[in-house]
Amino acid sequence: MRRAEREPFSILLFHRANILRVEIPFVSRRKSTAPFGHGSVKLAEAVIIFLSVVAARAEIIDRIAVSVGNSVITAADVVREIRVTAFLNGSKLDFSAATKHATAERLVEQNLIRRELELTRFSVPEAAAAAPAFLEFRKTQFPNDEEFQRALNDAGITEQDLKDELLWQLTFLSFVDVRFRPGVQLTEKEIGDYFEKVVRPIAQAAHPGETVSLEDYRDKIDETLTGKRADEQVDLWLQETRKRTDIVFHEEALQ
Repeated sequence: MRRAEREPFSILLFHRANILRVEIPFVSRRKSTAPFGHGSVKLAEAVIIFLSVVAARAEIIDRIAVSVGNSVITAADVVREIRVTAFLNGSKLDFSAATKHATAERLVEQNLIRRELELTRFSVPEAAAAAPAFLEFRKTQFPNDEEFQRALNDAGITEQDLKDELLWQLTFLSFVDVRFRPGVQLTEKEIGDYFEKVVRPIAQAAHPGETVSLEDYRDKIDETLTGKRADEQVDLWLQETRKRTDIVFHEEALQ
């Protein structure tokens, strides 16, 4: 199946907030009067430590895109999320400053939610919970594993990147279901108004001449309105949480 023909998967919030740092010891340029004295030992130790660190962690130091409290979101995190999003949605890659900034905003929200999950010891889904969604995506979007792997390579992501994203979506939905949906209370008027203004016109257009009853659609209306109200509560919670968190965007890393 061609990439453009694939059905998009919905993208919720995005993640990854890791950065690798290599601390370079300060080395004095002053000459020692004792070639094998204390200063030379210090210098030798510093060089050994530096070389050991570089050898053990020969990785590129990433640029910080956003500081969120005492954690960071890197430029590589932003690019990776753009790639995964495009892959799931079957859309073209867009690395414009606007897209990077929008992705960084979503990563900030995810970072705040992850921190809340840790503080409240929320029971998050195990990694295996994302397996069905992963297998379904691969099965419905690609005819065989070879094409799937080729598409991953073309997108610049790994199979694990995709699994991580699907697991995060499950985690986010679980968070909303447990934290916000139970508190939503709908009135009969809200349900009736939604039926009259939204559902009835669509149902009558689809089935002309047939009787349209509220009870036939009550469960779907309840699910829809509850979801919308829960989303509103999530937005309010995020707004309040952002106010209490020191968040700094480093625009030079989002260009």
